[in-house]
Amino acid sequence: MLQPKRTKYRKMQKGRIKGNAVRGSQIAFGSFAIKTLEEAFITSRQIESARIAVTRYMKRQGKVWIRIFPDKPLTAKPAEVRMGKGKGAPSHFVAPIRPGRILFECDGVPMDIAKEAMRLAAQKLPVKTKFIVRPDFS
Repeated sequence: MLQPKRTKYRKMQKGRIKGNAVRGSQIAFGSFAIKTLEEAFITSRQIESARIAVTRYMKRQGKVWIRIFPDKPLTAKPAEVRMGKGKGAPSHFVAPIRPGRILFECDGVPMDIAKEAMRLAAQKLPVKTKFIVRPDFS
């Protein structure tokens, strides 16, 4: 039997996002976080624009943790190409997100600044989110 040709990226199916997040659903590093309420694919560009919004509002005070990583390649064919001729090349990377997943965490700033920074980050993302605070925060 012939072996498939080795490529740089593993060709991956899109798949379906089912169920709630089990891993990454608790605050682990900071005191404040945003948690998703629905499932989606979040692209690396969306993650980066949300990160910039948070750090810009916090004026580089405190610390921000990004709890997701886009490690799933999505493929696309070039524009105006006929059907067939195999699968397209990887065009961008996404992070599949389930409900309950923590996306961003921050610490080292007052609660009102953290809440506004996380609100600005949530505007950049394609999912509904919720601002949460560490249970033992005082």
